[in-house]
Amino acid sequence: MAKVYTSASDEEIIKRIQNKGLGLRTSTSTPKWPILRLALTRSLKFSTPPDEGLDRRDSIGSEYSFEQLTGQDNKAQPEDFTDLFCALLSVYHNENLFGDDERYAKYLQRHIRRGLREFATSWRESHDFHEYLYQELLSDLRQSAQTISDKPLDQSSIESALRDIGVQAEIRQIQEGARLTRYRLYLADVNDRDRLNKGLQKLGFILGLGNQGALSSGTDESRTMNLDIPRSSEAWQRFSGAELRTWLQNRNSEWRLPVYPGVDVMGDPFDFDLAEAPHLLVGGTTGSGKSVTLHALLISLLHSCSPADLQVCLIDPKRVEFNSYQGIPHLYANQVVTNAGDAAEILGHLVAEMGIREEQLVKAGVRDIDEARRSHRLNLPRIVIFVEEMADLVMQNEEIESLLVRLAQKARSAGIHLVLATQRPDAETFSGLLRSNIPSRIALTVQKASESRIILDDHGAELLLGRGDMLVRLIGQPIKRVHGVYVTIDDIALAVKTVKGRT
Repeated sequence: MAKVYTSASDEEIIKRIQNKGLGLRTSTSTPKWPILRLALTRSLKFSTPPDEGLDRRDSIGSEYSFEQLTGQDNKAQPEDFTDLFCALLSVYHNENLFGDDERYAKYLQRHIRRGLREFATSWRESHDFHEYLYQELLSDLRQSAQTISDKPLDQSSIESALRDIGVQAEIRQIQEGARLTRYRLYLADVNDRDRLNKGLQKLGFILGLGNQGALSSGTDESRTMNLDIPRSSEAWQRFSGAELRTWLQNRNSEWRLPVYPGVDVMGDPFDFDLAEAPHLLVGGTTGSGKSVTLHALLISLLHSCSPADLQVCLIDPKRVEFNSYQGIPHLYANQVVTNAGDAAEILGHLVAEMGIREEQLVKAGVRDIDEARRSHRLNLPRIVIFVEEMADLVMQNEEIESLLVRLAQKARSAGIHLVLATQRPDAETFSGLLRSNIPSRIALTVQKASESRIILDDHGAELLLGRGDMLVRLIGQPIKRVHGVYVTIDDIALAVKTVKGRT
């Protein structure tokens, strides 16, 4: 009989989930088969098929029969889901798998292993696994159950709701965006700008938007504003990692570190030069799309910059988020750092590297790395430091914050840039000194307006739609709303394979 095989790392994530328990029985007796079925379900949420590399067997992994996985001929499980699973995979892969147990088992294995790998990447053991499943597997059902309409609200309803919050406005343009409808408002009184901003939550309640709020943004005209009203998630236009690769082919050739976090509200690719940022904070709650955003930024850099022009320092206390990038030629110090002690050490090396580069720039008679490269006096690669879950690191080792502050204050001219991510944006872990030296910010969905103000110095992120919806504030520019591109583990694997193949 055909079997499904897992690796040692697969078994490790299964064990971690068993230790948390699934609410079915005590954590010590939670069986493996519900976890494997959940992994299959998670994998089927992806639009792209799993990688063939998941066919490989691992001698120190485990093997599972159909009896265990699907209930086939298993008296302990009265329901047999074999035909159901086979039908799902047949539809997904557009081929008839009935009667071909070997091929069916192969696809089943790929999906289960991909789902387990996704659990390892996106779920943190310190967080509730039930809430994670709810966000990852049921978020579509949750959002579709809300009262948001698939169709734009009519003009009179919007204008009436605005009057209810004390704003007199005329709608002069309606635009259909990727996830929302944008209404361009002409205000009767310039003071209505403040009234509108303060009344957004009440406006969302009047319009029946549920948890998905309305957001406003300014324009070049003082009496004109944009009002963004979300649509049902079924009506969203989605953007995959494959489109990210297409956008990069048309990137601005003058930009040194081009990155694409997603698209603007109208669905057009949104990009910026990270070298101009020059440092970036990315904040958002669990399930908001923060980690996916980091991958979009990182993949953008890997596709557009050679190892001679770019090195990336990856610090990942979650131990799984950046693990897929092991072995890439761009990797600083040839390792992904996974604990606070090593993080402090490598950040100390980077502070020393900053000092060495400053001396080299002075000797070369140039102001910064850009002038050095243009004049061909120095050809130093830029270094981008990605720190996943900065709050955890800072709480474990206080030295890390001071090292990050020193880099944020002085590293730009030396070509060293920071991308700091956190799901706990508070004053304790993101101090005023660090905040004042990280001028560019990306805020994904947060729970409270106070967290939005920590990230953006403004409210609004508490009203976002989740799943990659973000507010981007770049240095010297107004806040812009962006919908994130959805980067899957297969997109990451392809990017890693591509950059390894160049060397």
